[in-house]
Amino acid sequence: MPTDVRCLVKSDDPSGLVELVGVLDLSATGTLRGALLTCLADRGDNVVVDVSGLRVEEPAALAVFRAVAAEAGQWPAGRIVLRVTPEASDTAWEKAGVPVARSLPDAFARLAAPGSATGLRADLEPIVGAARRARDLVTEGCGRWDLPAVAGSACIAATEMVNNVVAHAHTSMTVRLAARGGALHLSVRDWSRALPSFGGPVAPSSTGGRGLLLIDTVARRWGTTPLDDGKVVWAVLHPDDEPG
Repeated sequence: MPTDVRCLVKSDDPSGLVELVGVLDLSATGTLRGALLTCLADRGDNVVVDVSGLRVEEPAALAVFRAVAAEAGQWPAGRIVLRVTPEASDTAWEKAGVPVARSLPDAFARLAAPGSATGLRADLEPIVGAARRARDLVTEGCGRWDLPAVAGSACIAATEMVNNVVAHAHTSMTVRLAARGGALHLSVRDWSRALPSFGGPVAPSSTGGRGLLLIDTVARRWGTTPLDDGKVVWAVLHPDDEPG
C-alpha cells in the first residue's frame, strides 16, 4: 500500500501546531522523523503535533515520536505533545513515548505548564563577526540563567559551530540556547546538508581540524542532526564538568 505522510505547519501560535495527515507505517518513519525534526529546528518552541487525522497502519511505527523527542531533547528546543482523538486507546499510543492529549486546549495547556523551556536565538549571516554575535548571545544567556561557570566553554563551542558554517556551509544560520536541568543547551542550525566530520585528535603539525575537537573537549555531549534541508549541530554543557 502506498504511504503518504505529510507534515503541515498549521499555525504560528507561540507553542506551534503541526498537523500530520496520511498513513503511518514503518516505511514512512524516516520521512516523518525528518519532517518533524525540521519543524522543531525551525520553530525552536514547544509544538503540538495533531495526529487525530493520521491513520496508523503499524503500531511499531509510533516509536518514531520517541526518537524525535529524544533527539530534539539535546537541542535548545521545546517539547512535543501529541493530540489524539478522544476515543484513541491509551495502550496504543504508549508506544509513542511522548505526552498525549485528547483535545487541542489540553495539549497547549500541557506545554504551558511550569518547566517549559524559554530560550534565546540569533539569526546570523555567514560573515565575519557572526561568531562574536554568537558569543554575545551565550554571555547574555549564561548571565540570565545563572550559569557563569559554562560561559567560557559555551563561547568556545559557539565560536567553532558558527565558524564551521562561515567556512564550509556558507548559508545563513540560527543560533539557539536554553537552560534545562542545570545545563546549557546550544545549537546552530544551517541550510547545508554537508555534515561535519570528526575523526578525533589531530596531529600537532596540522593547521586545521581542531574545531570539532574543541567542542568535544568542552561539551558533555554534542552531535549533528541531519534535516530535510540542512542540519543542526548541538552541544550540552554542564557546570559540573568545568574545572574547579
